[in-house]
Amino acid sequence: MMTTLAYVVAYLGVFFFIIACIARFMMWSRMPMHIRWELYPVAHEGGGKAAYGGSYLEDTEWWKGKREVSLFGELKVMVPEILFLVALREHNKRLWTRSFPFHFGLYLVGGATALLIFGGIIAGYAPESIAAPVAKIIGLVVPAVGGAGLVLGILGAIGLFMRRRGRELRDYTAPADLFNLVFFMVAFGVSLVTFVGFDRDFSMVGTFVFNLVTFNLAPIGSGAAGSLLTLSVVLLALLVAYIPTTHMSHFIGKYFAYHAIRWSDEPNLPGGKQEKQIEELLSRPVTWSAPHINADGKKTWLDVTLEDQSK
Repeated sequence: MMTTLAYVVAYLGVFFFIIACIARFMMWSRMPMHIRWELYPVAHEGGGKAAYGGSYLEDTEWWKGKREVSLFGELKVMVPEILFLVALREHNKRLWTRSFPFHFGLYLVGGATALLIFGGIIAGYAPESIAAPVAKIIGLVVPAVGGAGLVLGILGAIGLFMRRRGRELRDYTAPADLFNLVFFMVAFGVSLVTFVGFDRDFSMVGTFVFNLVTFNLAPIGSGAAGSLLTLSVVLLALLVAYIPTTHMSHFIGKYFAYHAIRWSDEPNLPGGKQEKQIEELLSRPVTWSAPHINADGKKTWLDVTLEDQSK
């Protein structure tokens, strides 16, 4: 039988996930600006320039006009990259065959969970005339999506684990890398056993999610079914809380990798945002030294830059 403990762990798992994601985002958003590496193409370049790797710098007196930035251009690149790992497929197809099913499985499990939450909210707070058809649709979609996601996630995790244990990466693999993959295999494996053995229509999971969103901590199931459901919930909640505290938080970091590095082409104009950021960075003290730097822990980067290094 599902106990109150499972509900508490689920609430805590979601809470810590949100807090950890916010902390990661804030940490990366406060990092110093990245040096512009002139990486092209930039997806948000307007006027068709992104198609051939062009730039607004081609325009005559570009600094006098308003830059054309295309949100659609960014989405056209980011959506396929997030869903299908396009860059990985192009540059490392062997790794892609293992990584894609793992990530896509996560997306499917996340999508099924989101549908269950949506259905729970509708069932708990919407009129019956709306709740009934929504519940019917979700009841048809979630088992297929969630079941496929669990299978793909397990297969992908096994593939990535075997690659880590292979000759190519064995010497570069930390115990945490293997633990992360085993954690996914165990959590998804127990959930798959629960699904196949006792909850093929996801009715127990649906009831649990409904209870979560309506704050009803009623017991669910009995015997092996209830015990496996409880174990699945606890493992998945712990996994959710754990993910953003590890390097698997790259799902947040990828935003900054693209928008703060690869696609950061904002011009440095007098009185602009870039100029202020550079001035702030130059005013920071140099905390290390070398013969070509000649810092003493007090000089700022501006001081070092303006020094006559020939003396």
